[in-house]
Amino acid sequence: MSDNFKSGFVTIVGRPNVGKSTLMNHIIGQKIAITSNKPQTTRNRIQTVYTDEEVGQIVFLDTPGMHEAKNKLGEYMMSAAKSTINDVDLILWLVEPDTKVGAGDKKIAELLSTVDAPVMLVINKIDMADGVKVGETISAFKDLCDFVEVVPVSALHGEGCDDLLSTIFKYLPEGPAFYDPETVTNQTLREITAEIIREKSLHALNDEVPHGIGILIDSMKERPGKRPMWDIEATIVCEKNSHKGIIIGKGGAMIKKIGTNARYEIEKLLEAKVNLKLFVKVKKDWRESEYDLKTFGYKKEDLG
Repeated sequence: MSDNFKSGFVTIVGRPNVGKSTLMNHIIGQKIAITSNKPQTTRNRIQTVYTDEEVGQIVFLDTPGMHEAKNKLGEYMMSAAKSTINDVDLILWLVEPDTKVGAGDKKIAELLSTVDAPVMLVINKIDMADGVKVGETISAFKDLCDFVEVVPVSALHGEGCDDLLSTIFKYLPEGPAFYDPETVTNQTLREITAEIIREKSLHALNDEVPHGIGILIDSMKERPGKRPMWDIEATIVCEKNSHKGIIIGKGGAMIKKIGTNARYEIEKLLEAKVNLKLFVKVKKDWRESEYDLKTFGYKKEDLG
């Protein structure tokens, strides 16, 4: 590592569905955080690590999108999002090319005004907008916050991401790496596996179902033998009996679809064949239960 090696913590904030997880996944070079076109996909604070051994190390904190909490799970998500803006070296505020500044944007600006860390405006999805639209977006947001930089990117296609990385390093202090170069996330294999199953559920299910589901990994074991093979059993927990029927589908078609799509991606993650069994369980109002939230891995002590 060089004498001028830099390292620091960078938080990504923004409204739901602006592409925070997609951006982080692209920079890291592998899928850690799940993505979907439904808002509030990310529920936990996910930590990933990008290392350039000649330049420095960035510890990224992806957060749930800023939204109005409607239950204890929503409150947890907002606590996770707000806690990440404290004691970091740089904040990336991710927005879409949009000239309309909404109430959610104003709340984010108000929150960021309480911290000392520099804030960079990152305009995502430039592949879906022309230069005029991007310029109008900059004009719309420039008065909300004293941005140190404005960087346009396409997280989906990688456009502008190299420029974003080099700009981030400008604002990080010199110092040693926090993690070894091989580390890419603080998420365990069980956590990532559960999130993959939830993502495939989000993609497949009707709009009224996804926010009411959680995933429990009941067992995850690697079989002994020369050929790598994993046996995984997981339960999709929902809040209503009617939702259970939707998740299972006619003749079991829906849960089979979710399982097939999830297994394909889990096999890429584990680099092994996977025997995946999915079950469905109804647990009414689990998102309002402190005990159930802990069961699903949402722990207040993790918020720092």
